[in-house]
Amino acid sequence: MERKTFADFKFNRQILNAIEETGYTEPTPVQQKAIPPILAGQDVMGVAQTGTGKTAAFVLPLLMKLKYAQGDDPRALILSPTRELAMQIEAHIRLFAKYTDLRTVVLYGGLGPKTQIAELEKGADIVVATPGRFLDLYLAGHLITKSLKILVMDEADKMMDMGFIGKLHRILEVVPRKRQNLLFSATMGELVHKIAGDFLAFPTVVEVTEQATPAQTVSQMLYYVPNLKTKINLLQHLLKNDEAAHRLIVFCKTKSVADNVFHFLERRYGVENVRVIHANKGQNTRINSINAFKEGSVRILVATDVAARGLDVSNVSHVINFDVPIVIEDYVHRIGRTGRAYQTGDAITFCNPAEEYYIRKIEKLIRQQIPVRDIPDDVTIENTGFEERQAIAREIDAQKRKENPEFQGAFHEKKTKNQQADKHQRAGSRKHNPRQSKRRR
Repeated sequence: MERKTFADFKFNRQILNAIEETGYTEPTPVQQKAIPPILAGQDVMGVAQTGTGKTAAFVLPLLMKLKYAQGDDPRALILSPTRELAMQIEAHIRLFAKYTDLRTVVLYGGLGPKTQIAELEKGADIVVATPGRFLDLYLAGHLITKSLKILVMDEADKMMDMGFIGKLHRILEVVPRKRQNLLFSATMGELVHKIAGDFLAFPTVVEVTEQATPAQTVSQMLYYVPNLKTKINLLQHLLKNDEAAHRLIVFCKTKSVADNVFHFLERRYGVENVRVIHANKGQNTRINSINAFKEGSVRILVATDVAARGLDVSNVSHVINFDVPIVIEDYVHRIGRTGRAYQTGDAITFCNPAEEYYIRKIEKLIRQQIPVRDIPDDVTIENTGFEERQAIAREIDAQKRKENPEFQGAFHEKKTKNQQADKHQRAGSRKHNPRQSKRRR
């Protein structure tokens, strides 16, 4: 039975009032499918893209099941791969638990544990944590797990990418065996299947879209761009339309490209309109940048994939992939920042010749072709510099070698010719110097 309103789930008045205040009116497909089995106490495995309302799909029934504050030890544990996502889940809980007395503590690394320990000592019903910090505090004796009734693993695919499988197994050893388990992931790779098998008993599988398909509300387009300078020119051209591109995220492959794009945009639009986040930025800087972007005081956020998941900002009008992601699943996560919860959005990708390889793989993954647009006439197409041309050629060689180990590549051919020439030269010199030839034998 399709549930048209949140009241159909038989949530209590406190939760319904909080939902009403957030402005949510009807449950998204993942919420319609996941909330009933979670309320019924079943183990659930959810395959849902980011931006489909997945966080509320487990937070709302979890609040309903816990109802009110009780004891000092946590009864629910939510594991998250990154501190940004952990903080965001906690923000969701605060929003929906507004009219209850449930206590939530969020635990993550990157800063001293003192404050977090003090929070835990006051008593907690829900703990949201990154795996490493959870284990540190558990092993130091600051966490008692015997009251845990519900364990949630969010963004399981990202956890696997980040190498958390060992820590997760360790956590599974220290939590009660009798508990309800929920696992959510945007994609279902081999490692996710493995952890799901260790973690879930006969789960109800909730799948809201074909695997790894971009949200229907996102309009995608692709520009083939020869080099970095032309990418900058095209970005500048697209940003001219101030009205439409009112809040956008520009994704870059590396920290250095992100910094270059940021400095260019900062000069153009002023320091108050642009922020950059990547792994080298301190924790507080990243949080402040994300908050400023969420509030709308900052128009452009330049980011590496550290921000591609779990960044829940409504009304993002455009996502621009300045670089094509090498981890192809990240394409879905990046473009999922726009077109969230029934809103529409544009996802624009710039692709140089070395990135075409990844575009083909992405199109295979999402089972659709990304519509190609021509570079507008008033965008200057720059010549590709020698170094960039060499780097692109090397990258294309490496891709061909990956597909066909026999492939030697243009660079290799040149090297082989030189080696052969050297060999002939050495052979010739030995003929002229018989003593040297004897000594080698």
